[in-house]
Order: sequence, then C-alpha cells, then structure tokens
Amino acid sequence: MEYLLHLLILVGIYVMLSQSLNLSAGFGGMISLAHAGFYGVGAYTAALLAVSYQTPFLLALPVAMLLSGLLALIVSAIALRTIDDYFIICTLGIQVIVFSLMNNWMSLTKGPLGIPGIPSISLFGVAIASKWAFLLLTLFFVALIFFFLKKLTGSSFGRTLRALSEDEIFAQSLGKNVYLSKVVAFTVGAMLAAVPGALYAHYISYIDPTSFTVDESIFILSIVIIGGMRNLWGSVLAATFLVFLPEVLRFVGMPNAIAANMRQIIYGGVLIYAMFRYSRGFSV
Repeated sequence: MEYLLHLLILVGIYVMLSQSLNLSAGFGGMISLAHAGFYGVGAYTAALLAVSYQTPFLLALPVAMLLSGLLALIVSAIALRTIDDYFIICTLGIQVIVFSLMNNWMSLTKGPLGIPGIPSISLFGVAIASKWAFLLLTLFFVALIFFFLKKLTGSSFGRTLRALSEDEIFAQSLGKNVYLSKVVAFTVGAMLAAVPGALYAHYISYIDPTSFTVDESIFILSIVIIGGMRNLWGSVLAATFLVFLPEVLRFVGMPNAIAANMRQIIYGGVLIYAMFRYSRGFSV
C-alpha cells in the first residue's frame, strides 16, 4: 500500500509539471526543454530555506515560485526573440546552465552531494508525515493548479495564446501583444513548476542535481505530447500512464539476464503504439 501511495504522489507531481508546461508549450506553442530547471529551482529554494533558515512551507513556497518566475522572465526575454527550433535550442541551453549551477555551486547547493535532511512539511503545527497525508496535500495542489489553468486558458488571455500558437502574424494584426503574451505564459508556467518542486523536496527529504536534468525535461514534455497539447485532462492520464507503466513491467516474468533490456524495449514499443493510437492525445 505504501508503494502505491508513493506512485500516486509521483503521479500528482508530474501532473502539475506537465500541466504547467502545457500552458506555454500547448496553449502558447512554445516547446521548452528548460522545465526541469524551473522545477529544480523550486525544489532547491524550498530545501535551502527549510534546512538553513527553518522557513515554514507556506512561506517558502511563494519565494520558490517568485525565484522560478524571475528566472523564467529573464530566459523568456532572451529566448522569445528567437522562433521555433531556435527557441527550443535556447531553452535547452538554459536547462544545461541551470543544471551546471546546481551541480557546481558547492557553497550553495552542495553540488553533486545534494541537500539531505529536508524536514517534513508542517501546516499550522500539524506535520504532514504519513504518505496518506502527503498524497492529500499533493492532490490539493493538483486541483488548485488544474482549476487555475482551466480558468486562465478559458479567459481572453487563453484565447490570445491559442490564436498566436495557430497564426502569430494574424494574432498580431488583430492588435494582440504577442511578445508580452508569450512572456506571461512562459513565466506563469515556470512559477507553477516550482510548486511540485517544493513538494518533491520535502517529500523525498533529499535532493541532488540528477533529479533536474535534460532527461527530466524531455520526460515532462513527453507527458504533454502524449496527453495532448492544450488537453489538461490528457496530462493527468498521460502522467499516470508513464509513471505506472515501468512499475507494471517489473512484474512481467522474464529471465534476469534479459529482463532490464526487455523492459526498456517493451516500454519504448508501448510509447510508440500510444503515439499512433492517440495521436491527438488522451481524452476523457
């Protein structure tokens, strides 16, 4: 049961990450490979504040969101002056820079040694120590982010994002501030990515740079693509699918000599099938 609760918590974290990326990549048409960097900024900020200054979670969380948003604002101001493939490469470069800072800034992040001893979250004097309690807290933030994005993407701002992702020149001809809309979407998405980052740091109680690599950014983007661009519910289904699939494959009986490689082959094959079968994303 503890194992299942652990997986459900991870699903909740990846749902938040994929939905926050869906705002910029799905609705705004800005494919980014820097999302794990913003996720990491949230995690490291919360961890450092908790370990070094005993800052309560509810105070550390907005600080983490602000720092992640500030980084995204700087990145977007530069990267959004490029387009399409060049934008993707630019965000990849930012991701590499953020990872390098995490991995080499020994005085702050402890580099590859990571930050141990991150305390459990305490809300109003009540410690969130059990997996059941942490799952409920995670689901609360999942629902909060989901409904915020639902309202935001259904507003006039959301319609502007859809328009510029379809035809940027036409949206600009209608008087829409395309550049500002993209910056706002990218920044808000990064701020939301800091929420699962802070939760992850407190849940695992130890973080190091290996959790926030380019591979992690690609995995988050894969959830968005498989779940469907602009499909918030699809991100929920795709995150559940991609987190649970490797665990299910562990129970497939195979000889030890080939088990690891065969699981990777089966995993890749299932992903290819899912992309062909659900080419427009999962739907409910």
